[in-house]
Amino acid sequence: MRSVVYDAGALVAAERNDRRMWAEHRVRLELGLSVAVPAPVVAQVSRSAKQVQLRRLLAGCEVVAFDEATAHAAGRLLASSKTNDVVDAAVVELAIDRHADVVTGDIRDLSKLASAARARLRFIEI
Repeated sequence: MRSVVYDAGALVAAERNDRRMWAEHRVRLELGLSVAVPAPVVAQVSRSAKQVQLRRLLAGCEVVAFDEATAHAAGRLLASSKTNDVVDAAVVELAIDRHADVVTGDIRDLSKLASAARARLRFIEI
């Protein structure tokens, strides 16, 4: 089964009720794709219990914990890429681990991390 990882841009698009994001999310769920979001992405976007659209989107996703092993892997990735966004590194690490596509609004930064990891990831711009 093909997997997809959402970054903060995908969650923000859903929160803004972006029709394309919602249509593509619905199709992914109907096809039985695994949709995952690293927990740090949720922390980056979540600001209030009143974010109904965000919570609606997350109900169809697996929120993946950011454990110690992942934290160390993300740190190594940041060092090798000479970047400093832990949340982006969490997205790339999860996508590598799951052989997943990445739905993002920030292809440039994520592709730099993927390149540093020598990973061939497919990015889907939202």
